[in-house]
Amino acid sequence: MVTQKTTKPSEPQRVDEYMKSLKHPLAEVVAALRQILLKTDPEIGEEIKWNAPTFFYTGEMKPSDPKQFKRYLVVFNLFRKDCIRLVFWGGAKVKDTSGLLHGDYADGRRLAEFGSMQDVQAKKKKLQQVVKRQLGLLDK
Repeated sequence: MVTQKTTKPSEPQRVDEYMKSLKHPLAEVVAALRQILLKTDPEIGEEIKWNAPTFFYTGEMKPSDPKQFKRYLVVFNLFRKDCIRLVFWGGAKVKDTSGLLHGDYADGRRLAEFGSMQDVQAKKKKLQQVVKRQLGLLDK
């Protein structure tokens, strides 16, 4: 039996609406990180999930339980006002040697923090490398 692969559509208009109403002292950092993530690969899509911009693989993947969130890459955590946290689903599998990712969560999440536009520029290449490695680990 051949299993039909699935895709997921991006929802940039919903993220645009969210960004227009975002009241955060580091909103420009959020906007810059959003663009970097989207430009990393043409098959990265976005939506609002878990009350924040969330990025995922839009291409074809083997069917799986949606509650496993296998196609998800990064979600913004905007609770702190002094930095923007990016939560990397399955970040532990990436084997990041750059030092960008930190934390040791049992479910495999890892975090990256950005406190300023200078921080975004300094970590841009590392961020894109980690996301590309995540894409390479997906069960396509």
